[in-house]
Amino acid sequence: MTKNKAAQFTPVDIDYICDNMTQKFKPAEMVHSSHIGPTSSLTKVLGSFSIAFIQSMKSTGKKTFRGQGWGTRRVINAGKSTHNEDQASCEVLFVKKKAGGSNSTPNKNSSTKRRSSLPNGEGLQLKDNSDTDGINLYYWSLFDGHAGSGAAVVASKLLQHHILGQLQEIVDILRNTAVLPPTCLGEEPDNPSTNSRTLTRAASLRGGVGAPGSPSTPPTRFFTEKKIPHECLVIGAIESAFKEMDLQIERERTVYNISGGCTALVVVYLLGKLYVANAGDSRAIIIRNGEVIPMSSEFTPETERQRLQYLAYMQPHLLGNEFTHLEFPRRVQRKEVGKRMLYRDFNMTGWAYKTIEEDDLKFPLIYGEGKKARVMATIGVTRGLGDHDLKVHDSNIYIKPFLSSSPEVRVYDLLQYEHGPDDVLILATDGLWDVLLNEEVAEAVTNFLPNCDPDDPHRNCHRAGRSCFVHMPWLVFLLPASKTLGSMSWYTLAAQDLVMRARGVLKDRGWRISNDRLGSGDDISVYVIPLIHGNKQS
Repeated sequence: MTKNKAAQFTPVDIDYICDNMTQKFKPAEMVHSSHIGPTSSLTKVLGSFSIAFIQSMKSTGKKTFRGQGWGTRRVINAGKSTHNEDQASCEVLFVKKKAGGSNSTPNKNSSTKRRSSLPNGEGLQLKDNSDTDGINLYYWSLFDGHAGSGAAVVASKLLQHHILGQLQEIVDILRNTAVLPPTCLGEEPDNPSTNSRTLTRAASLRGGVGAPGSPSTPPTRFFTEKKIPHECLVIGAIESAFKEMDLQIERERTVYNISGGCTALVVVYLLGKLYVANAGDSRAIIIRNGEVIPMSSEFTPETERQRLQYLAYMQPHLLGNEFTHLEFPRRVQRKEVGKRMLYRDFNMTGWAYKTIEEDDLKFPLIYGEGKKARVMATIGVTRGLGDHDLKVHDSNIYIKPFLSSSPEVRVYDLLQYEHGPDDVLILATDGLWDVLLNEEVAEAVTNFLPNCDPDDPHRNCHRAGRSCFVHMPWLVFLLPASKTLGSMSWYTLAAQDLVMRARGVLKDRGWRISNDRLGSGDDISVYVIPLIHGNKQS
């Protein structure tokens, strides 16, 4: 791994840098906060919402509390990188309307304490700067860095600020779930009980009463309007936050020596729903009644082949006259010019034959298979944050135009199901999924948790609102105990069990897992989040 300046930062340096970078933000209040430091590992413990703690934060004026009483332990990195390239954070947040902001849909007669512009807001008194003005939000994140830890460290400390900033703009709209979001802020929502006639395009063209030209009606309007649900606003806020985070890294990477890039897997729990946003090759699954529910897709050169090929086809200058956007089963040799060979283009899912030309001798834009597939022979993930300076080796060809910071966001409604103590959300970096299938992970968890005593308080750590996180950098593992519980929770042990299964055991021929397969050689980070607590939070 090439050394980089960002890798030389100490934990104090990183905290100082991130504090400077966040001065421009005025985020919602953070109730509990915990992060993996550049060289440390934490068992993530997510505390339940505490009014008293919020009040103490207000009196002290502090925005975050990092690592206080969470039981941190150092880990020894075995040499893959100077600092842990896997980073994570989890927080309980309170999203509050920006001071002086106007993000509801007020009409001309509305006041700051009475949302009379919304039909069901009649008589609803909202006190300014009170806890009733906001929404509780739970946040988990995993970042898998490459070419250094800089981007992963910065994203683990700042992405939640961007998400909160986006949600603050729409918090009043989100709280008013009885009315669909207005299409245009400042307009009074349509009231279906009014007597005004809504013309359809067909009625207007027929020339009936109220048709164009009639003195009794306003100018023609075609009332075709999409109805946007509230969850789409949350999805849009998360997507916008990812873009803002990537742009901030681009702007400030030189000042703060933020090298490399990272994948990003984020979970936001808001108003009874889980929003899982993934940009990269980490993965999230829900295990419910032993069934696996995928909550993310991996974004790799193979899964995004058509998007990458189309971009290269539309903008061939990005290939630097060294690559071809076409894909072949193998490298084309000069002796095969004039022959017909299998290929596929951006518009194809199947294969066809084409006559090989001189341009086809260039290196393919996408080459390799499975985990060895690469874009421009360089990077194996196609979505994430950072990588703004990434170039093809020994050239001046930038790869960033082919990489996207846009996440895929999936939504899971917790209120639709009754969850038991064995129902969990699993988040993990590719160090786990490279060697274990979804079904193997589900089997491990469903076999482990039911064997725990259901009356053991450590088994029922959801009562304290806990999620459990385990990180293993390059096969070296130290797990801290939960100070609150007095010992490890069973969910923590379940996460540890998954890590140990992916690592395997040391044999004569290296680290091996079940069926004598090779164990993971990558950093492994895992969250095990019990879903039963989500029902109670709602």
